[in-house]
Amino acid sequence: MNTWVVLGIGAALAASLMGSLWLLQLRTHDATPVDVGWAYGIGLLAILDALLGRGCVSQRLLELLLVVPWSLRLGTYVLRRGVLGREGEDRRYAEMRRRYGASTNRNFLVFFEFQALLVVVFSLPSLLVSFDHTRRIGPLEWVGVAVWLVGVLGEASADRQLARFKAEPANRGRTARVGLWRYSRHPNYFFEWLIWVGLALVALAAPHGAVGLVTPVLLLVLILFVTGIPPSEQQALRSRGEDYRRYQQETSVFVPWFPKR
Repeated sequence: MNTWVVLGIGAALAASLMGSLWLLQLRTHDATPVDVGWAYGIGLLAILDALLGRGCVSQRLLELLLVVPWSLRLGTYVLRRGVLGREGEDRRYAEMRRRYGASTNRNFLVFFEFQALLVVVFSLPSLLVSFDHTRRIGPLEWVGVAVWLVGVLGEASADRQLARFKAEPANRGRTARVGLWRYSRHPNYFFEWLIWVGLALVALAAPHGAVGLVTPVLLLVLILFVTGIPPSEQQALRSRGEDYRRYQQETSVFVPWFPKR
């Protein structure tokens, strides 16, 4: 199979997955599982690419070792925290449901299938690597692995530090300024972005690998201007008020840096 055929099969699989989740939300009136489907869907397409790609085995195994653990960790984290650990629909989707009114199901179908398109886009590094015929893993790929590892460890640490902070009853209504959260208001987003920089560097060694750079660029735009930081900060200001305003003045918004006095 050539690259375009595998890309088409992956797109059909992603569309089917999100279509199934859309049908599920028709019954449950809860669109939250779309986030789980996005994370798991990228891992699923990585497995598909590794199985159908014609590249060297070492490159395809490297792709699996980088993408699938990330997919399982993030998908399971969202499943436990956002679906199983939450009563009712995520507030983002509840607000969308209220705003859409009678057009909710139609608009959600478009939204779910747009998520399928994002799954395909974020699977491009896996697709490129799976057709890499280089017989050894080169220096650029090892640099990508190192960046990916920093991203994974940093994001896991940020999530763990925040969960520990929130578990303390005395911290209710307060802003976390512990660990990585002292140096960035959104260290989880920063290290997630770093993961995709690493994957793009690994893909850069493959033929037409520059195409994979679209993923960290797109993710950065989404985080900084669309679905990441803006709604998170608005919610934080509503719930924590002046405490969070001081945090904004003192702490870097994205890249970890020393806090201002």
